Amino acid sequence: MGEHSLSELWTSMPIFAKIIWFALAIMSIWSLSIAIGKWWTMRRAQAETRKFAPEFAQFLEEDNLAEAINLADTYKHSHVARVLGGALQEVKPLIMDGSVTVSDINSAERAIEREMIMMVTELKRGLSLLATVGSTAPFVGLLGTTMGVVNAFGAMASSASAGLGTISAGISEALIATAFGLVVAIPAVWLYNFFQTKVDNLNAEMTYVSKELIDYLIRGVSGEFGRSRFTREFNTSVPGNNPISQ
Repeated sequence: MGEHSLSELWTSMPIFAKIIWFALAIMSIWSLSIAIGKWWTMRRAQAETRKFAPEFAQFLEEDNLAEAINLADTYKHSHVARVLGGALQEVKPLIMDGSVTVSDINSAERAIEREMIMMVTELKRGLSLLATVGSTAPFVGLLGTTMGVVNAFGAMASSASAGLGTISAGISEALIATAFGLVVAIPAVWLYNFFQTKVDNLNAEMTYVSKELIDYLIRGVSGEFGRSRFTREFNTSVPGNNPISQ
């Protein structure tokens, strides 16, 4: 369909059909803007985490907790840095004076859980919109098609000379609304599933490293800082040992 015919189609549309098309266009632009922003946020979080992980592990191996916390504060967009930094801030005074107890480690674990809840909530922000667009856009397009078919039959009934060609043209114009709705919905559903999987993966990374940090703190009670499994597993310089490096 050429540019001239598209222009004629828009001009000949009733007001209700134009509203449907405008609504679908807004839904498409909105969902794409959410997707682009979400992609950039997750990409930046993973990039910063890849830089943060080996440096953080090195500081823990050296028992340099203060620098480890300062490092976490500098990587504000890393999901792992935010979770670990928040937990270490919670127990830093206790670790520094060597008075870590089981209750202190439990406090750090609760701090990790709070940070993870906030982080996952932030990562999921906007995904509900993609789900809404994906589930409702076909019905919005179908509504436009239904009203278009009603108008086509109404025009045929009001005109004695109207034939099959007239009603076919009206129905074909109405079906474009359904096609437009599907064009909007299919990418939205795909993007929702894609980002939901990414959030699950990031959540798995945060859970993994937080458990290793707690394990590190538990070993630290026995004076084994610097030799914990955490620093070996968390070190991304060795490929294949760590889900963050993949």
